Amino acid sequence: MKKMNHPAWFLTPYWVLFALFIVIPVGLAIGLSFTYFNTIQAPEIIGVRNYIELITMDTVFMQNVLPNTLQFALIVGLFGYVLAFLLAWLLAQIPKTPRTILAIIFYSPSLTMGVALASMWRIIFSGDANGYLNSLLLNAGIILEPIQWLQSPEYLMQIMIVVSLWSSMGVGFLAMLSGILNIDQTLYEAAYVDGIRNKGQEIIHIIIPQMKPQMLFGAIMAVVGTFSSGAIGVALSGSNPTPQYAGQLIVNHIDDFGFGRYLMGYAAAISVTLLLMVYAISKITTKLLHTED
Repeated sequence: MKKMNHPAWFLTPYWVLFALFIVIPVGLAIGLSFTYFNTIQAPEIIGVRNYIELITMDTVFMQNVLPNTLQFALIVGLFGYVLAFLLAWLLAQIPKTPRTILAIIFYSPSLTMGVALASMWRIIFSGDANGYLNSLLLNAGIILEPIQWLQSPEYLMQIMIVVSLWSSMGVGFLAMLSGILNIDQTLYEAAYVDGIRNKGQEIIHIIIPQMKPQMLFGAIMAVVGTFSSGAIGVALSGSNPTPQYAGQLIVNHIDDFGFGRYLMGYAAAISVTLLLMVYAISKITTKLLHTED
């Protein structure tokens, strides 16, 4: 370490940033989760009371937020993951120029977040007769009066899932595309000599085994991305909490208690619970997809 060209110096920026933005915030969140902290008075240690209240007294969390989050993560995470793989495989079958253009088109919605994303979809699902979907259904005679799509608990979660799937082709999708394109072409030739006769067998016996690292990365990104989502429901409905908590996810619950009610200790307990959920599901995903060389 006394020599400036020691390899450890190259890791120093990473470890500094990792400590500042990951280790220290997580440590503070864990510490605050055992306190009552209203952002005005000094934190008061109350032990595990926040966690007990979260499980036994917070009916909104247990009856709405947790089921909503699990449903959202399962559908968007699983279907988004499968869709990313299928789109990556389809793009790998076409020439480079159209593949690059389509990859950019599929990837670009994942860069559009917050106000810009919500504005476009709020026009489509607007609750008046001028909304694109309402206008189409009214003109077709399917409905007789406009539907309040984004304010209705019956439709809000479904719309959130559709919008999230549309914007789910992120870095996991690019990793899968890269993995497929970098498979040794001689493996395909050898496999067809050995008896493979169609694309389905090619996917099962060649592509998936050869791109396990990229598929694992895509799965982890899907898990983290879906569980950490929260802005979409609030942005679409325009309120936090969402109407009758129909689109309320754990991240929204944290924001509601932390920045709406200024109960930072309780919000920290919810965030630690979310962290443990993401960690557990990530470990399960890693176990399912990881294979030893």
